[in-house]
Amino acid sequence: MSSLNDKLSAALLSREKRHIRRRLPVSTSAVLPSADFTSNDYLSLATSSTLRAAFQSALSSAPQILGSGGSRLLVPAPAHVALESRLENFFGAEKVLLFNSGFDANVAFFSTIPQPGDVVLYDEHIHASVHDGMGASRVDSSSLIKFPHNSVAALKRSLRNLLHERDDLREGRASAFVAVESLYSMDGTFAPLHEIVHCVEEMLPRRNGYVIVDEAHATGIYGPQGRGMVAALGLEGRVLARLHTFGKALGGSGAAILTTELIRDYLLNYARPLIYTTTLTYANIIAVECAFDMLENGSAEVLALHLLDLSRYFLELLRPHLQSAPPKLLCLPDHLSADGPNDPTNTASDPSFPPPTPIIPLLTPHPHSLAAHLASLPRPLFTKAITWPTVPVGTSRVRVCLHAGHTRDDVKKLVDGIVDWVQAWLAREKEVARQWLSVAEGEGVGVWMESKL
Repeated sequence: MSSLNDKLSAALLSREKRHIRRRLPVSTSAVLPSADFTSNDYLSLATSSTLRAAFQSALSSAPQILGSGGSRLLVPAPAHVALESRLENFFGAEKVLLFNSGFDANVAFFSTIPQPGDVVLYDEHIHASVHDGMGASRVDSSSLIKFPHNSVAALKRSLRNLLHERDDLREGRASAFVAVESLYSMDGTFAPLHEIVHCVEEMLPRRNGYVIVDEAHATGIYGPQGRGMVAALGLEGRVLARLHTFGKALGGSGAAILTTELIRDYLLNYARPLIYTTTLTYANIIAVECAFDMLENGSAEVLALHLLDLSRYFLELLRPHLQSAPPKLLCLPDHLSADGPNDPTNTASDPSFPPPTPIIPLLTPHPHSLAAHLASLPRPLFTKAITWPTVPVGTSRVRVCLHAGHTRDDVKKLVDGIVDWVQAWLAREKEVARQWLSVAEGEGVGVWMESKL
């Protein structure tokens, strides 16, 4: 064991030295909802008294609430079947299959559905679960093709090259799968779904091209009654599968894949993350049902509208302050740095795209310092420093996640805290420079340094 311990300790020490070692967040007390700017509880349903009361009431009358009995393939689960049927009607999907998490759902789909000889093209920012699924699939590694984030032109070039090289793709004997997220969790960017779907349909007219959309961070917020961006754009019949999760905006647990009856049947037979695990508990199912009640009765839509208004307000307050901050210290990503939609995928025919996003990255090479400063305020504000390998090298950030439970005053306090950190950092840098100048004056470089201050 000593050799193993040495190797494990050395790996962790290496991460420690590079400031990328992961640790569980520590707090001596519960984080107040108004101070939480890091969780994925976008609609604040996890702390909603309305949802809590509905859940408790449903629990009191439910025939079963504890456990689930095992794998879906071992025991009947009428509550699960009823939820799947409800989701089919709600989303207008041919079939729905529940999973324990979005991670399990992505691994299940991408490890089983693409067949030998097929190709998978994926956005470079796609979630780790899709990577794990592709890695466990029977698709050759040379046929797993990455394209630059949200670049439809690059996707088209890759498809064109594949069609030039492969008769089976041109003739429809092999399939091409395109994996994207509707809203990307680290960047707050929206996939240009219209353009991606059109590209796949145009390049693969034999209908052997399939788009799979992960709606994890859009569920409950966008589209009619929170049905997601695919529904918002009217693309339901033009994508092969949609993934919706319940553990973010909906305050529950689990996920669902919306797809065809054939693919559902195939997953039931081959998807190891579904077959070899105990399914969601009855309490989980009840919680999800209560959350969907709020989507259907319109109360969640009110929360979503308030959330998107807060997103606009946050950027309106922050942008003027960032104009005087060195971009190398702190800046917004390009798609959020100017007023109004500023996304290269935006088209004149759809001026409302992209919509506001509750995910706002603050790009800085010092994310741990900024997050620590916000947490040290008299009224602590909790954010999270995100570094490589979660995001690419050189794109470290503090990711702000806004919630419907926040007020404009909460948002203003966050902006004030960010501005205070910038000013304190610049003041420290200036003081260090002055101290260095004082020492260096005796060496004949004082005049030169003074001109640089």
